[in-house]
Amino acid sequence: MATPGFTARTLRRLLASGVMTRAERLLAKMPPADVAPILSDLTQDEIRTVIELLFRQRRAALVLRELPPEMLPRLFDALSDQRIADVIARLEIDDLIELVEWIPEERRGEVLQRLPDHRREELMKAALYPEYSAGRVMTTNFVALDEKMTAQEAIDSIRAAGSGNNESILYLYVVDDQRCLRGVVPIRRLVAAPPDRPVGEIMIPDPVCVRAEADQEEVAVAVRRYDLLAVPVVDVDNRMLGVITVDDVIDVITEEATEDIYHLAGLSDEDRVFSPAYVSIRKRLPWMLVNLGTCFLAAWVVGLFERTIEQVVALAVFMPVVAGMAGNGGTQSLTVITRGIALGELEFSTGLRAAAKELAVGLVIGVLTGLASAGIAVFWHGSPALGLALFLAMVVAMAVSGLMGAAVPLALKALRQDPALGSGVIVTTFTDVFSFFAFLGIATLMLDRLLVP
Repeated sequence: MATPGFTARTLRRLLASGVMTRAERLLAKMPPADVAPILSDLTQDEIRTVIELLFRQRRAALVLRELPPEMLPRLFDALSDQRIADVIARLEIDDLIELVEWIPEERRGEVLQRLPDHRREELMKAALYPEYSAGRVMTTNFVALDEKMTAQEAIDSIRAAGSGNNESILYLYVVDDQRCLRGVVPIRRLVAAPPDRPVGEIMIPDPVCVRAEADQEEVAVAVRRYDLLAVPVVDVDNRMLGVITVDDVIDVITEEATEDIYHLAGLSDEDRVFSPAYVSIRKRLPWMLVNLGTCFLAAWVVGLFERTIEQVVALAVFMPVVAGMAGNGGTQSLTVITRGIALGELEFSTGLRAAAKELAVGLVIGVLTGLASAGIAVFWHGSPALGLALFLAMVVAMAVSGLMGAAVPLALKALRQDPALGSGVIVTTFTDVFSFFAFLGIATLMLDRLLVP
């Protein structure tokens, strides 16, 4: 398969030479997911031409859906308001509401006015749901079966619905006269049933579903826990509103994972590979200033023991060892606990047991690494007292770092905050400060022994 760079160069040569038929054939052979990265290598005029070719193939909306969000403003700059409206009008409502947010605010109103009336109404209804809720990511394009239908009538109704619902026909949902969700029928079971058998008799009653106001992360948990390919979305009266399919769930999982990883590193999820440099600077600088403050806090702690370090200069050599080990231990504990919370494996009620386990793990690792560190210190500097101070500091620092790595995300979860938000900075600060304080404090208490030749 040709690389995106090679394909982009080929496409640019075809566009420059005006051979549109061959360019169109090249694009037709490529899946939408492979076309999207190529657009980043094209000029504004070339992007405009490619979108026109894709629009004629009725594939422009599919490509638009695959683009990294940070690339959308550049693409919108290359298109007129009418063309943007024409393209996004072909999207499912969940994709439509997401892409509209990336249209420049000064153009958004004009683009929305150019949408067909029914699409604009759908968009306004979807926008009423909370951000990151199931109602925002569901598709309203689905086939619902009446519980009184026979199996043959159900199959006929699916055929009559046409190809527009293919994406959402993973399960067939059964509703009553008020469109309340009653059950689900796997296609395999429907096809194998006698033609005259009522759908209500072959359905699986009380299927797993989510409320439209539920957080999208709950959908991902349900799909993972029950091995589903789609999840129905209902209102407070259990009326069927839409379906969230597995491809949207994958997007949700990717989005949530990205958010957690970014928060652990003190980054905003708006800071992406193709984001403008000024955006990255604006998003990263506040956290870097916070981190700078925490570094000076650690430096202040070290300054408290300045006289001890002056008398035993070897302490400065081993300070980074204790701080580095404690920092890594805290990060490992933090990562395990944050992942458990994100996947629904860990609640606050079981948090004490998890924190106790991380404390025990940190304690044991601290003893083992402390013994190794003490041996190196004795061999290097010939001071058993220095080795003992390093051993005790390592045990204390590793135990506390494991405990803090578990306690911080659990505490944030209890406060209804994102467990990943700021956890990395908080844990790193605590481990640095405490490891310096423990090592230098123990060394100060043992100063008379350390000064013995």
